[in-house]
Amino acid sequence: MSYTGPGFEPPQPRRPRRGPLTVALAALVPGALLGWAVYATVGGSGDDKGAAGSAATSASTPSASASVPATSRAPSSSGASPTAGADGKKPGASPTDTSPSASVPAASGPLKGKVVVIDPGHNPGNVQHTTEINRQVDIGTNRKECDTTGTSTNDGYAEAKFTLDVAHRMRTLLQEQGATVRLTQDADRPFGPCVDERARIGNKAEADAVVSIHADGSGAGNRGFHVILPGAVRAGAADTRSIVEPSRELGERIAGNFVRVTGSSPSNYVGGGTGLVTRKDLGGLNLSTVPKVFIECGNMRDSKDAALLTSGAWRQKAAQGISDGIVSFLRG
Repeated sequence: MSYTGPGFEPPQPRRPRRGPLTVALAALVPGALLGWAVYATVGGSGDDKGAAGSAATSASTPSASASVPATSRAPSSSGASPTAGADGKKPGASPTDTSPSASVPAASGPLKGKVVVIDPGHNPGNVQHTTEINRQVDIGTNRKECDTTGTSTNDGYAEAKFTLDVAHRMRTLLQEQGATVRLTQDADRPFGPCVDERARIGNKAEADAVVSIHADGSGAGNRGFHVILPGAVRAGAADTRSIVEPSRELGERIAGNFVRVTGSSPSNYVGGGTGLVTRKDLGGLNLSTVPKVFIECGNMRDSKDAALLTSGAWRQKAAQGISDGIVSFLRG
C-alpha cells in the first residue's frame, strides 16, 4: 500500500501478560531473531525512511505466543479464480453492494465458531475506475479517498493481485482450522469497496479478527514487513478505544509468527525495528469496531523484497505466518 499521512505514533506500553504467554514468548523470540539474522544476510538494510511519513520509534518488540500451526497446504493455483459472494452475486455486481465475499466454514477444528474477515487491499478493477475511487469518504478524523489503485513492483506485478493471492491462501488455511472466513472483496465487483465499507463489512460480520493485506510502495533499499495497529481515536463516526488493546495483541502475534515462518525482518524504515506501527489516519482501522490490523508484507519497490513478493512459495509462507498469528490470537 502506498500512502501519505501524518507521522506515525509510537506503540503504547503493553500491559503485563499472563504467565503462560511470557513462557511462550521466551521460547519463540530467539527463533524470530534467528530469522532476522538470515534476512540480513540475504539483503542489507537501507537508510531509515518513512513510508511517505516520519518513522515511528518504540522500545517494544513484536511478540507472539506459541501458536497452533495451521496445516500448510498450497491452494490449487497461485491465484484462485474470483468467486461469487455469499449472496450469489457474480463478478460485476454493483459496487454499492455491502455483502462480503464469503466461504463455507470447515465442519470442525479449533476455530469452529470463530469468524475471520480477510481484507485484500485494493481491487484489481480500481485502475479502470479512478473517478469512483477518488471520491472522498468520511473516516472519522477527516475525509480521504474511497480507495487507491495500490502499488506494484517495478516489473508490473500489482499489489491488488498479491493481496488476493495471499487472501486465498489464508482462507484455505483458516478454514482447515474450522474458522468461518469472509473476504471484503474477491475481484467480484468492478472496484472497491471503499475504506469505510471495508470496515463496515468486518463490523457487520461481528468478526473475531480482521486483517487487511497489503504490500508497500516505498523507496528502493527500504525492506521488511510492518503491522499497522489502530491508535485511540474518538472523532465523528470513529471510536477505536475498545479495540486498541486486542488489536495490538493480534498485531504482535501476527508479527512474531510472520518472522518465524517467512524469515523476513521487521521494516528498516518505519517502526523502529519492532515491525509495529500505530496510525490514526486509516479509515479501515478508525471505523472498525472489532479487532483489526493491517500488514504490509514487504516493499514492492525494492528488488530484493519484490523477489519474495512475486514468489508463490514465499506467498504461501506469508499466508501461513499471518494465519498462525490469527490462530494464536483467537485461541488465547
